[in-house]
Amino acid sequence: MGTLLESIHSPADVKRLNYGQMGTLAEEIRAFLIQTLSKTGGHLGPNLGVVELTIALHAVFTTPEDRILFDVSHQAYVHKLLTGRFDRFETIRQPGGLNGFMLRTESEHDCYGAGHAGTALSAALGMAVARDLAGGHEHVIAVAGDAAFTNGISFEALNNIAEQTKRMIVVLNDNEWSIDRNVGAVARYFHRIVTNEHYQHLHASAARLIERFGGKTAIKVVRRAEEAAKSMLWPSILFEEFGLEYFGPIDGHNLPLLVETFKFLKSSDHPVLLHVLTQKGRGFQPALDGQKKFHGLGPYDPETGNTAASGLPTYSEAFAKSLAELANKDQRIVAITAAMPNGTGLDLFRPHHPKRYFDVGIAEEHAVIFAAGMATRGFRPVCAIYSTFLQRAFDPIVHDVCLQKLPVLFCMDRAGLSGDDGPTHHGLFDIGYLRSVPEIVLMAPKDEDELADMMKTAMEIPGPSAIRYPRGVVAGVARKPEPQSLPIGKAELIVDGSDVAILGLGAMMPLAQELAALLERDAYSAAVINPRFIKPIDKEMLERYAGRVAAFVTVEDHVRMGGFGSAVVEALEEMGAAVPVVRIGWPDQFIEHGKVDQLRARYGLTAEAALAQVLPLLAHRRRPTLVAS
Repeated sequence: MGTLLESIHSPADVKRLNYGQMGTLAEEIRAFLIQTLSKTGGHLGPNLGVVELTIALHAVFTTPEDRILFDVSHQAYVHKLLTGRFDRFETIRQPGGLNGFMLRTESEHDCYGAGHAGTALSAALGMAVARDLAGGHEHVIAVAGDAAFTNGISFEALNNIAEQTKRMIVVLNDNEWSIDRNVGAVARYFHRIVTNEHYQHLHASAARLIERFGGKTAIKVVRRAEEAAKSMLWPSILFEEFGLEYFGPIDGHNLPLLVETFKFLKSSDHPVLLHVLTQKGRGFQPALDGQKKFHGLGPYDPETGNTAASGLPTYSEAFAKSLAELANKDQRIVAITAAMPNGTGLDLFRPHHPKRYFDVGIAEEHAVIFAAGMATRGFRPVCAIYSTFLQRAFDPIVHDVCLQKLPVLFCMDRAGLSGDDGPTHHGLFDIGYLRSVPEIVLMAPKDEDELADMMKTAMEIPGPSAIRYPRGVVAGVARKPEPQSLPIGKAELIVDGSDVAILGLGAMMPLAQELAALLERDAYSAAVINPRFIKPIDKEMLERYAGRVAAFVTVEDHVRMGGFGSAVVEALEEMGAAVPVVRIGWPDQFIEHGKVDQLRARYGLTAEAALAQVLPLLAHRRRPTLVAS
């Protein structure tokens, strides 16, 4: 006999369930998620927290006609299960399988794809206004985590909602966490609401009344009581000042309460905000005990929650260790993250220098300008932000940091392909969006030892700088006792050669060395160069080899357009050197999710694919005669 979950083929099946069956479905979904994600990895904690909320949404609203947006959409796994993707769910985050986020091309039920926080309210407002202009009647519901409200875009949307539409529902999913515990005044504001004993009593009474009698009459009675209470407790409720009628907080795991509340809100003729309280990781004790770990992780033991140890530290951890050591000797160093202390490794820096650690919430633009302000006062700010998230702060990088030549260091974690997380998280554009900006020094280390050297170097640069490094474990080389300063703009010659010069950028050095070995096998002499600096590029090194090699090869974990290979082409053109350049990198398209090795093979980022492009350029070169032994 199949499970109840197996009988859900569309949201219409959810609507036929009674409350008891919905409760059973919630239990089955949690058990299914825990077992399935133990094999594939994924965002377990956030999805365990929104099971009842998602069931209630689909019990009341009708997608795809009604639009449900999730912010961030990594909490949409339950939505996928309820919208006809149960039979494919075991492929999630796997090559060719379901995406880990909402994806418009994956299902008509995914009305908006997003992997960054703070987008749902603006997008939902756009949909609501478009509906109004077209004379439609569908509902638009934006489900946003409390951490999303630390993002400036959310407040820009709040400033416009009541002015531009009469019907829109915002669901504030409050679990006190994004990846790490939420910080700042907004988080404290939500906490004050939730912990006020008078408001808690009021809403407990409201829940009992709705459960007992149900319907709009009961909610109207409760609403009048709420208004009286709020006038005494909070003279100025944040959301109502923005023109959204506030309801809550209510229990986000109480299915009858959720369903009846959504039924009532459906009839509202003005924008409303429902504040629901959920528990991230609910139903799986390891996820409750390890909120940060189970936000998003690889395969794990479904009984214990244990994950396999890699044996090597990650680049994030190596960065944090080096930064803490530098900060021990330099009191000017401060570390800044945008709600990603765990992801960037700065949770390892924080215990050593708590007063010089700053988490500004999901506010990348603010993080950069905040750093600029500190830099004007003689400090050396280090902004540790994922490459893909730093894109959001491009304008402050240009206008506030580089234009003023301020000594801010951007440490871009997850630069390059981010594998299972897919196109919203691949860091494939940072060279392109930073290389064009004057004053900045841009670096990429080949290993953890060179990362430490580059961080020390950055602390001595009088202006802005950036270091890009990949997701995953380090190369495993020994670190020097003390990092050394690198000469600005000077590459490192690994192996000399005369037929081909291969420049392997950063963590792509092993591929460059593999290509050199293949060329040597075919009796060609290949130089291997570690560029170190993307900007300024080492023109002396290029000029030296331009006079003797038949071709250059650049290897980078970045799109080819505007990337490091493009910088080499431009430099050679400026010096009048007509030497062909084979650029190995990602094509001009958004790359899907999948295993890194498989995606590299598919898109030609392999030594064999590079060799096939290089050999025709060497055809005119006389190969040495091999003497038989």
